[in-house]
Amino acid sequence: MKKLGVLISGSGRSLENLLERIERGELSAEVALVLSSNGAAFGLERARRRNISAETCDSKAFPSPEAYSEALFRRLDAAGVDLVVLAGFLKVIRVPERYSGKVINIHPSLLPAFGGRGMYGHHVHEAVLASGARISGCTVHYVTNEVDGGPIIEQRAVVVADGDTADTLAARVFSEEMEALPHAIALHLSGALRIEGKRVRRIVAC
Repeated sequence: MKKLGVLISGSGRSLENLLERIERGELSAEVALVLSSNGAAFGLERARRRNISAETCDSKAFPSPEAYSEALFRRLDAAGVDLVVLAGFLKVIRVPERYSGKVINIHPSLLPAFGGRGMYGHHVHEAVLASGARISGCTVHYVTNEVDGGPIIEQRAVVVADGDTADTLAARVFSEEMEALPHAIALHLSGALRIEGKRVRRIVAC
């Protein structure tokens, strides 16, 4: 069974989705470790209720983003994870070479639009509405040391409706995230994906 390390910062709704799919046999994986940047994150409680190792790693305790990132990845090393999943993780990290192509993130827009530093959560949806865009959505991508710039695995589109608020748009985008993230994880773990520069190729039907 392949092992996942899941990084969170908040309520852990995406984590809960992954755990439920694993329990139903829809995703062949095991969550070996949950790491949170926020000690008050409810996602930690979701993990502990299932006897999953759950720890806090606060960036404020480290002198630099590089030191913080190395501490995170040392813990992931110790857990023996095969894939790191950023599921609502709000800190920018540096991915060490040994984890290249082994870290994925879910972002609430159709990258490269509405990505980069400061673009997370409702900031994204507010920016989409302010821009007048008619389509938004979500993106699952490999994480590199370019913020939101890694190779794209999967995208799902959502129509921006007249009268949408950041809340209503966020709810529809999140519904697509619930499908896109476990599907991308399954593709990666099956060996169906190959990274070629900025593009992800699907090399096995899945």
